[in-house]
Amino acid sequence: MLYDLSLHMGYIYDVPASGARHILRVMPLSLPHRQRLIAGSVKVTPGPDEQSNFTDFFQHPATSILVRDPHERLDIRMQARVQVESQPVAADFSPVLAKLPEEISDCWSIDPSSPHHFIGSSPRLPETGEIADYARRWKATNLTTLQIAHAACAQIHKDFTYDPKATTVDTTPKEAFRLKRGVCQDFSHVMIIALRSLGIPAGYVSGFLRTIPPPGKERLEGADAMHAWVRVWCGETAGWIELDPTNNIPAGTDHIVVAYGRDYSDVAPVIGVLKSYGNQKTVQAVDVIPLK
Repeated sequence: MLYDLSLHMGYIYDVPASGARHILRVMPLSLPHRQRLIAGSVKVTPGPDEQSNFTDFFQHPATSILVRDPHERLDIRMQARVQVESQPVAADFSPVLAKLPEEISDCWSIDPSSPHHFIGSSPRLPETGEIADYARRWKATNLTTLQIAHAACAQIHKDFTYDPKATTVDTTPKEAFRLKRGVCQDFSHVMIIALRSLGIPAGYVSGFLRTIPPPGKERLEGADAMHAWVRVWCGETAGWIELDPTNNIPAGTDHIVVAYGRDYSDVAPVIGVLKSYGNQKTVQAVDVIPLK
């Protein structure tokens, strides 16, 4: 599939901000045998006084910007063309849960895709007893790791209601779990904690979701903004697989990857600091248009 993407993120301040420094992660990745970034650009208004590009630990391209002068709003616009490849359906070669620790310990790598980075707590995902109890239903089973991942994805989709007004970007997984409502970030964070509580490495994926569904298909939840889903390490042979608990589907050609991380804090599209006070209004618009 070939897509044209556009993203607009705007911040409107009650009081002009100054000395603003931000890091942007909004450009889709190029991933072997998965997706290819054909062309892309990011424009920031007002124009930054300083701008530099770097690659973070998880090998994502990021842009650092500095705006010194007072400004009442900040606009970030990204445009890109991306080709997404369909993934072959593979047999389930993942181990049963009891065998997974042995395969994790046999992995000596600590590169960005190593499962060791995705087992324990991370900045936004502390151990949560309620979610661990929720996941315990799969612990005594003889299911494979991949089967457990699919079961967790389906159960969260069944038990939670997609509700953009129920939570904010700062809502904790514990709060979202008690509400049983939220958006893709909440669905993904709960699923990651549930899997990690079982000893299954799991991480967060930030990206985009196809806006216009294929003929005869329903529109997917979360397509109006940047989307999130979950990647799960299913053993040495099966490797990483990606599941979307918001829609209870495997990530496929409708999903376009921007960044991988342990949780939202590693992949937030915009983070930074500025000098100001009062409130701010945030606007976001996304278009993912299929070309063929």
